[in-house]
Amino acid sequence: MDDIRWRQRFQNFDKAYNNFKLTLNALRANQDNIIYKMAIIQAYEMVFELSWNTMKDFLDIQGIKTNFPREVLKEAFAREIIEDGDIWIKMLDDRNLTAHAYDEEKANIVVNEIKDKYSLAIEQVYNYLKGNL
Repeated sequence: MDDIRWRQRFQNFDKAYNNFKLTLNALRANQDNIIYKMAIIQAYEMVFELSWNTMKDFLDIQGIKTNFPREVLKEAFAREIIEDGDIWIKMLDDRNLTAHAYDEEKANIVVNEIKDKYSLAIEQVYNYLKGNL
């Protein structure tokens, strides 16, 4: 894989990240709005997918071959692309939960995690990767 592939993936991640931030800001302004809650879950799923795929491509140009999200996250943590490996594994589990089943109580818990923790972890990776363009 060449350098261009990861840069192209980052462009998509950049767009998803900016949409995620807009959605997050709207939710923070109106935290009880069910539409914003649903929107942040969707925006989170998209930005999470693009974040781990961008990290995969970034690792690939360094000669590190990975295939699956957990494998990518472990390698990214080992190479200090991500600062908190445990939070990213929890993020993956919650992404899988929200993508495959809907339980309002669990969704509300995930929304709070997105607001309070996951958004910071995504921002950290975004800034790291952007700094390596």
